[in-house]
Amino acid sequence: MQKKLLENDHIRLRAVEPDDADIIYDWENNTDNWQVSNTLVPFSHHTIRKYAESASQDIFENRQLRLMILDKKQGKAVGAIDLFDYDPFHQRAGVGILINNQEDRGRGYATQAIELVKGYVFNYLHLKQLYCNIGSDNEKSLRLFKKLGFEVCGIKKDWLRTFTGWIDEYTLQCLNNEL
Repeated sequence: MQKKLLENDHIRLRAVEPDDADIIYDWENNTDNWQVSNTLVPFSHHTIRKYAESASQDIFENRQLRLMILDKKQGKAVGAIDLFDYDPFHQRAGVGILINNQEDRGRGYATQAIELVKGYVFNYLHLKQLYCNIGSDNEKSLRLFKKLGFEVCGIKKDWLRTFTGWIDEYTLQCLNNEL
């Protein structure tokens, strides 16, 4: 039996559907997420609905791809994982992840989603590397990505402004050693 590329026994990654507009609207407008997503202003429901209805999911055309993270047992979306700045010439892309609800964090969703995306981009899209940018105060994300083979390759000093001052931002990368 062939292994499915974007799912395992516990989660499935799927394209954004029009029915996801309400949940994406809630996630994007949750101000607790704004610092890690670099969001400055709220999104309108109209804008999110248009996005969800027209998301073509063509990474080659859009240079980005958002996938919803579904808990297969519960049948609900628990988060999203994004590929962005896709560069087919240099064979790289950025990755970002959100598990929105506090009660869903620490349950392995992010680990599994990143592992699935790594398999997808390295074995199917044949990328050489994934990278991510993480604020120095986001210790959980730093531990998560390091656990999954990402290494710190750079630091941007006083890069992010927070309510309490400036913090550094780390750039981490994971290389596909098969290429």
